[in-house]
Amino acid sequence: MELKGKRIGYGITGSHCTYDEVFPEIVHLMEEGAEVVPIVTWTVKNTDTRFYKADDWIEKIEDATGKKVIDNIVDAEPLGPQNPLDCMVIAPLTGNSMSKMANALTDSPVLMAAKATMRNHRPVVLGISTNDALGLNGVNLMRLIAAKDIYFIPFGQDDPINKPKSMVSDMTMLVETVKAALEHKQIQPMIVERSKR
Repeated sequence: MELKGKRIGYGITGSHCTYDEVFPEIVHLMEEGAEVVPIVTWTVKNTDTRFYKADDWIEKIEDATGKKVIDNIVDAEPLGPQNPLDCMVIAPLTGNSMSKMANALTDSPVLMAAKATMRNHRPVVLGISTNDALGLNGVNLMRLIAAKDIYFIPFGQDDPINKPKSMVSDMTMLVETVKAALEHKQIQPMIVERSKR
């Protein structure tokens, strides 16, 4: 599956420590010929961290994609039938946003964009980054794995000794996962060993 001419929404939630892993994949999508539409949560838009100042991160994304970020629910809603995407990616997807998505809560621009895409039965690709995937959020992870039109970037435990409930996607597999999802296929294996990488 070629990505040339595909319109891909790229949602970013507040796993700030994962930004450096996902940024090259945004660039990779564009190198493959995709149009990337950036969408961010309010946390991403407004929170300065030791990793990035919010304004600097937003500027970096806008410079890379050549588009203003969508940062409100009103602007994200038309990504449904009115102005559809071919695929929606959320990476990194925090445990907080994952739990909301699994329980049909649409309280951020990123979740609205995902909901709008699912209305059209287009693929939504998730790249998780959560400290409780094997804890209380496990039920939400399994609910999304079982859902139609949702696909996962392969994930595994990132630090099984010190953070045994934490799982993070291997973001280097993002583009490959998107290509498979556009053919309605889940890339396999879905669960990979990350700790030795």
